[in-house]
Amino acid sequence: MPEPDLQSLTIDRSKLRTRRRGSAGWFGKLLALAVLAGALLLFRGPLVALFERLNLPEVRATAALMQSAGAASAVTGAAANGYIVASRRAALSADTPGRIVELNVTEGSVVKKGDVVARLFSDEYRASLRAVEAEIAAQQSTIARVQAQLDATYAQAPRLDAEIERVRETQREQERQLELARARVARAESLLGDGAGTQQSVDDTRSDLIRIEGGIAGSSATLRAAQAARAQLDSETSALRAALAEAQARLPVLAANREAAQATLDKTEVRAPFDGVVVLKDAEVGEVVSPNSVGGNARGSVATMVDFATLEVQVELPETNLSAAVVGDAATIYLDAYADRPYAGRVSRIWPTANRQKATVEVRVRFDAPDERLRPEMGARIVFGAAAQQQAAAATSESEAVVLVPLSAVVPIDGKPHVFLIERDVARTRAIELGAEKNGRAVVRSGLQGGERLVDQPPPQLADGDRIRVKG
Repeated sequence: MPEPDLQSLTIDRSKLRTRRRGSAGWFGKLLALAVLAGALLLFRGPLVALFERLNLPEVRATAALMQSAGAASAVTGAAANGYIVASRRAALSADTPGRIVELNVTEGSVVKKGDVVARLFSDEYRASLRAVEAEIAAQQSTIARVQAQLDATYAQAPRLDAEIERVRETQREQERQLELARARVARAESLLGDGAGTQQSVDDTRSDLIRIEGGIAGSSATLRAAQAARAQLDSETSALRAALAEAQARLPVLAANREAAQATLDKTEVRAPFDGVVVLKDAEVGEVVSPNSVGGNARGSVATMVDFATLEVQVELPETNLSAAVVGDAATIYLDAYADRPYAGRVSRIWPTANRQKATVEVRVRFDAPDERLRPEMGARIVFGAAAQQQAAAATSESEAVVLVPLSAVVPIDGKPHVFLIERDVARTRAIELGAEKNGRAVVRSGLQGGERLVDQPPPQLADGDRIRVKG
């Protein structure tokens, strides 16, 4: 058999190597293009920003503001910012430690002087008060009983005195009869001695004398008994007077004890010291309060109240402007919450010392006519001087709202005032009509509605439709 031709089965490796080298070249180019496209997508933002930074004009933005005429008046004068405070403010607490069992107020509650804000547990104090009152009642009963006995002794005294006087009068009458009886006996004996009388007559007169002497002895015994009864009555009267005095002396002591018990009981009631409004509730029913609380679980106060009639503005006036504040002088108050409503006020107090770190002096300004819109801790701005108050009054008379723009945003185009509105990254011109100008701002009579973003200090080369880059 002929040998097989194996040469025809041999693979030409040179051609395979050439084909592989050509495929790898195309794949590398495609990969490089993909990496370049990904890099462009990834860094597109920074590249665009870099391009715009190098080519687009950079501008600052401002705004057209809608304000009331009062707020837009821009009253001039020495000014300072501060807050509304109350010159009369109290953190209410009980005078004795205890647990709250009743709380009658919450934030915003209006209370009158003497109203009960809260009550503490007081059963033991109330029991002590009732015990003292019972002692007082018993003592008053004792005084009444002793007084009745004393009155009874006083009633007996006149009767005994009359009895003594009657017995003495009887004795005086008996003594007169005794003298007469003795005279009759002597006469009868004399007549008997002369033979003119009889023994019977002498015996009769002697019998009368003995009878009268016996009556005198009985009257003397009766007098001694009456006098002894009177002395006993006087002794009893003295004893009753002493007992009454002692009972009456005990009564003020018991009354003082009652007042002390009542005062202790009253300490469990937290009452409003003046008319005002509760601005903070510091505790709840069930909590323990203590006037000397410095830590632990006890509260120091129940509620905080403010007398709204004493609201005033506290400001820190720089020392360089201190001459503008004079006690009694007029000032104008602008509240941050109601900037369109200026309040008339007067400087009420200037602190006698300055703040070294801040180089300021504290000044208090009271409201001439406070109203229900005032709240403690509201922000306020004070402009000192009567001229500022007159400007504020004039501004308040204008009630309509106006649009204000900074004069730095206004540019003349063709002899008329224009502004550049910012619409995304494009500047658009807008013709406007200006009104009064003051303190770098102007009133816009037409052309703007308020709230628009404007280009501040537009570059001279800026034109309508130009793309811009807003700084910040």
